[in-house]
Amino acid sequence: MSRNESAFFVHPAGICESANVGEGTRVWAFAHILQHARIGRDCNICDHVFIENDVTLGDSVTVKCGVQIWDGLQIGDRVFIGPNATFTNDRFPRSRQYPDGFLRTIIEDDASIGANATILPGLRIARGAMIGAGAVVTRDVPPNAIVVGNPARIVGYAQTKQQASAQTAAGSPDQTQELVTDVGVGRATLHRLKTVVDMRGRLSVCEFEKDIPFQPRRYFVVYDVPSREVRGEHAHKVCHQFLVCLRGSVSVLLDDGRSRTEVLLDRPDLGVFMPAMVWGTQYRYTNDAILLVFASEEYSSEDYIRSYEEFKITVSGA
Repeated sequence: MSRNESAFFVHPAGICESANVGEGTRVWAFAHILQHARIGRDCNICDHVFIENDVTLGDSVTVKCGVQIWDGLQIGDRVFIGPNATFTNDRFPRSRQYPDGFLRTIIEDDASIGANATILPGLRIARGAMIGAGAVVTRDVPPNAIVVGNPARIVGYAQTKQQASAQTAAGSPDQTQELVTDVGVGRATLHRLKTVVDMRGRLSVCEFEKDIPFQPRRYFVVYDVPSREVRGEHAHKVCHQFLVCLRGSVSVLLDDGRSRTEVLLDRPDLGVFMPAMVWGTQYRYTNDAILLVFASEEYSSEDYIRSYEEFKITVSGA
């Protein structure tokens, strides 16, 4: 937009050289915005913020005190950047030596970055992600993930309901009683499978046509996961899946584009039905975790939706 200083506010002790500042934006004392930066509407640029030229801020962005936003930063709408958060754009900086081009870091809509967090260059912080205070982010952060620590690790997902297990939700059912619980995400369900207990041990059993809502055509097993990192992060167009953790535990995130819930699979008599067109993520694997997955279809790379943005668009138009 053409510069119209009456449409936005600049404190007398602030400097705004840019002609591309949206209506309603406020620039406070000792902030400095260079000439070619693009600032959206209704942003709040607090004291002692510096913004370089090759920078884009979306609408309704809050940048708290003491933040420097360097060339190569692209920041979406409604992003929160906490005090003294640090961005970088050069992996191997040397004094007065400049690369041909700075690495581009993308902060997507609705993300939040906590105070004193450090974001390494060339990363993508996906929509809705939350970066904890003091975190050092060394890799891309998936949608809605909450990361903390150095290096930053995923510890949860924003606005996600923690689903009680079938046993907790229904008291203590008889060991032979099957229980199916709607988890509130699409047609996904949590299943308490039949278990037989005697002095010889425990036996959990599942009859395909009766206990699983589809006829399996293949299975795969995930085990020896070397860390608590994330797996999955995709949806299927056609394929349904049924997940059982035979040993150890794993957290399963289910997302239908409108709501999210997290289920802890920590017993072999618990299973999760994940229908097609539900975004699935598995994380927090214990070292001894063995995850068994039944699938309704043979493998096809064409059946995968690997972009969360594409998934959101697809389900919103369904």
